[in-house]
Amino acid sequence: MEATRRFLAQDNHHLLLAEEDGAAVGFVSGVETTHPDKGTEMFLYELSVDGPARRRGIGAALVEALASVARERGCYGMWVLTDDDNAAAVRAYTAAGGTPEPLTRLIAWTF
Repeated sequence: MEATRRFLAQDNHHLLLAEEDGAAVGFVSGVETTHPDKGTEMFLYELSVDGPARRRGIGAALVEALASVARERGCYGMWVLTDDDNAAAVRAYTAAGGTPEPLTRLIAWTF
């Protein structure tokens, strides 16, 4: 729970929920990142929709809502990483207006 409190305490961190009948069925989280030579962009950190609620546009709606937050906050763009074989994610992101970019290589550090 400490990580949740820390995330929500930052005004450049965003968590949006989708609800049906009073129950959460999905969420998207984003983090504004500022580069000294580029300005601020939104990193779409995670998108999740409950299995029974999938394929009804909820994921795309959440992504569109986060993009609206990004625009309101003055971000110049938004980006996300996903795997090519994650068809659900690719569908949601492109349905929300995202454009696939040329392949890149993810380099990770684990601490």
